[in-house]
Amino acid sequence: METTANVLTGLVAVLHVYFLVLEMFLWERKPGRELSGFDASLARATAPLAANQGLYNGFLAAGLVWGLIAGDPTGFRVQVFFLVCVVVAGVYGGLTANRRILLAQAVPGALALGAVLLTR
Repeated sequence: METTANVLTGLVAVLHVYFLVLEMFLWERKPGRELSGFDASLARATAPLAANQGLYNGFLAAGLVWGLIAGDPTGFRVQVFFLVCVVVAGVYGGLTANRRILLAQAVPGALALGAVLLTR
């Protein structure tokens, strides 16, 4: 189960690096505009907000990587903390911004969190 938990946590970290790249660097380009559904003008106007979101996603990814490389008990605790943050952010985003965020962020985070908790 530990290998599964580590793989799922790693995948969630990679997903959040992907979000960082989309929101910080590709927001005004085709991938970012397809994600947001914004036209060029609105994408340009909201780019600073998206970049800020991307930075937060980078912090989530960094925390998950820290949890994966830190020895226990710190690694376990850090993984749980950051996966809970991922799930809370995903639920909040799904309820307030776009329901797709539930599937893209909250569900993978919850699956990884469940697997991590089952290692104990």
